[in-house]
Amino acid sequence: MPKINFEAKLFKINSWTILHLPADVSAKLPSRGITMVEGTINDAPFKTLLEPDGMYMSGKKPSHWFCPDEKLLKAAHAAAGDAVKVELEPTKDWIEPEVPDDLKKALATSPKAGALWKEITPLTRWDWIRWIRAVKTSEIRQKHIEIALDKLNKGMRRPCCFNRSLCSEPAVSRNWALLEPKNMN
Repeated sequence: MPKINFEAKLFKINSWTILHLPADVSAKLPSRGITMVEGTINDAPFKTLLEPDGMYMSGKKPSHWFCPDEKLLKAAHAAAGDAVKVELEPTKDWIEPEVPDDLKKALATSPKAGALWKEITPLTRWDWIRWIRAVKTSEIRQKHIEIALDKLNKGMRRPCCFNRSLCSEPAVSRNWALLEPKNMN
């Protein structure tokens, strides 16, 4: 697949700086769900997971987004409100997700679930983590962790009934769709 080049404006949702791909750019990607890409922002290299924005739920054309970290923003000399030049291409070389502490502790209590966790692919680990974090309360999150352990102990490799095309990050979404950016004027 050829590299995809475009320009986009960085913006804020709550305290997060977001790069939201234009819908026509996102349509060139191999999946409407999570997609691993590598590329550059203003010639600063990165490799990241693109999250779906969940916009198809509202009847809008779906797209993807990600939150560039401070190191990447500094290297790209960019901040929220800036237009940036982006080049990216999908990759099958998935980066490992950062396992949240509460899930890490739970996996350590269950040798069978922990062993299966190490055996499944990084993509599958991303699915579990996205499913666990896609809740608003700590009580429901704990319930998701308990269910994950139970399913992993039973040999189930993926969370059941989780739509990969939804925005699963509660800090920047509502009703499974990416929130509108704050006014950058």
